[in-house]
Amino acid sequence: MSIDKTVGSAAEAVADIPNGASLAVGGFGLCGNPMVLIQALLELGSDDLSIVSNNCGVDDWGLGVLLAARRIRKMTSSYVGENKEFERQFLTGELEVELTPQGTLAEKLRAGGSGVAAFFTQTGVGTQVAEGGLPRRYDRSGGVAIASPPKEVRSFDVNGTAKEFVLEESITTDFSLVHALKGDRHGNLVFAKSARNFSPLAAMAGRICIAQVEQLVEPGEIEPDAVHLPGVYVTRVIEVGSDVEKRIERRTVQKEVA
Repeated sequence: MSIDKTVGSAAEAVADIPNGASLAVGGFGLCGNPMVLIQALLELGSDDLSIVSNNCGVDDWGLGVLLAARRIRKMTSSYVGENKEFERQFLTGELEVELTPQGTLAEKLRAGGSGVAAFFTQTGVGTQVAEGGLPRRYDRSGGVAIASPPKEVRSFDVNGTAKEFVLEESITTDFSLVHALKGDRHGNLVFAKSARNFSPLAAMAGRICIAQVEQLVEPGEIEPDAVHLPGVYVTRVIEVGSDVEKRIERRTVQKEVA
């Protein structure tokens, strides 16, 4: 029996994402953002969303378009410094934010997609990441309405030395949205260079993974060793073409040498 996971449009691909859904979204800065799917979700109108992604884009691109439309209730991220509207919503109590160290966030997604409930890491030991008290949501008067809870810290022997580790729970979400360079009808995906970033991990964490691909090929055309994410993790595939807009967050060029 042939397995064909392709759908005809981005609107069809995201049509069942309801209000209040949780999503893991690939991308790093503006690199690898699944913009066609994000725009389709914006047009769908789903709100009260809880989103896990390395960052929230910028004011007019990436996840920033959902934020500007007040569709996001909570962001779980590791970097939020390029979005002024993000800052405003957080400081005025409109947005809940769970800041997570970048490597820890990556592992929480990978662990969730691998069926691992939690893991211990040294990252965050001795800080508010472990001790709790980090503001997650402010009230309108500037006080802390929701603070991060303390986490379990345990000592383990590492090469004869006792070291402390903090327990981090894994992340799973209702849906995940990712952008890939190439995919086949079975959902096997290949990502381009740094656009690989968080995308495979985000894809793994979603119970329903929706992938937009620049090039759709037939099963067998992607060499098995070239597959970055096996199709077992992917539920739907939509082809968007190679001419999709790809913005650069910060452009730095070398001055011309005479």
